[in-house]
Amino acid sequence: MAGSALHVGERVEHTSSFGFPGSKAGKRREPSDYYFKLEQRTSRKCRPVSPAIKVKLTVFSYKLCWPSVSSPTGYATDGGFPFQMHALSELFDSTTLVVPCSSTTTRVGGMNLSGRNLSVRPLTNPSGSGLWRKVAFLFWLVRNSPVLIREIRQADIVHAPIPGDIGTIGMLLALLWRKPVFVRYCGNWFVQHTTAEHFWRWFMQRFAGGRNVMLATGGAAESPSAQNPNVHWIFSTSLLQRELTACSRRRESPASDSARLIIVCRQERGKGIETVIESLPLVLQTFPGATLDVVGDGAELSNFKQLAIAHKVASQVSFHGKVDHARVLCLLQQADLFCYPTASEGFPKAVLEALACGLPVVTTRVSVLPKLIDTGSGLLLKEVSPEGLAQAVVECLSDAERYRSMSARAIETASEYSLERWRDTIGGFSRAARAYVYCP
Repeated sequence: MAGSALHVGERVEHTSSFGFPGSKAGKRREPSDYYFKLEQRTSRKCRPVSPAIKVKLTVFSYKLCWPSVSSPTGYATDGGFPFQMHALSELFDSTTLVVPCSSTTTRVGGMNLSGRNLSVRPLTNPSGSGLWRKVAFLFWLVRNSPVLIREIRQADIVHAPIPGDIGTIGMLLALLWRKPVFVRYCGNWFVQHTTAEHFWRWFMQRFAGGRNVMLATGGAAESPSAQNPNVHWIFSTSLLQRELTACSRRRESPASDSARLIIVCRQERGKGIETVIESLPLVLQTFPGATLDVVGDGAELSNFKQLAIAHKVASQVSFHGKVDHARVLCLLQQADLFCYPTASEGFPKAVLEALACGLPVVTTRVSVLPKLIDTGSGLLLKEVSPEGLAQAVVECLSDAERYRSMSARAIETASEYSLERWRDTIGGFSRAARAYVYCP
């Protein structure tokens, strides 16, 4: 699998026409007791929903897409978005993505958008950043309002991934047009710094329940909201179960002259890249052959390259920039340890992919990370510093028996987070919400 292209169109099995989670064409799986409980939260008796009813999902997202002549929809994008949209399309009769589209046709790491009756409605790409983007967004809204209004009118259910200004517009239009809305918050649910973050959290807690599905990306023992139990956790992934199996390889601890560290993320402050680079000289004292792969693109990439030079480890650090998904998996399979001293997260897919490849992970006590790592699949940092990270790296790599155990636990942990399970979990919530809509 590593080194071969992944085709989204081949990834997810079809569900029934109405989209019962996990059921194939011609076979209807009985819903679990968990899903029955979701539907029984209302005391009203709901009549069965006819399979003949056609349900259209409309997704409003800020995710930038671009033309692709090889794509069945005519568009491509990057990251986990194409995988997840393909999976979601299996739950509905048709799915429309309302997204900003660029005129540039050649981009690194792109993946064709495809899925069951999936189509794209292009918007113009909002310009600027910061305050300028907020001002320009008002003009963007006027220019794109005909498309936005047409699509919200035709939607049966609206999905709004947030953070993001276009997702925010989508969930507000759904509220205005009285459409069932499915909001998926992909940031750190526990931390709100901006006015927008406070608003998103308030909105989800205020309108969760009934025909509206509100999901916070992450995971913890307690519910996301003490105010509204109808806000639920959801994990994030881009790997099918068969891909999780194909990636898995139990590791042996590396020799001191061949230890290979890796970090995969956007190149920006707060992800811990500078901490990893600054820890490398300390790691080299115990593992003189250690190297570091830095994967991803972003505004701080040039600064991190200069940091590697300043710490005299430029020859030990390889900056790969933005690469496609198959290449990410290939690099993970070649590594020995995933280092991720991040300051804030929702549910990082890169960590899950590292675990799937059998890589122990050294990371921080942020969001869902303790839940993933406390299974014995790595170490949680006691101190987020170059010294603390170097100590944890050496501890992981020096104990051969412990390293083998962490690798095995990493694979077991990742196996619980397949794209099929992600789809089916959302399908259960969606079906319960649809049942509510058809209550008399």
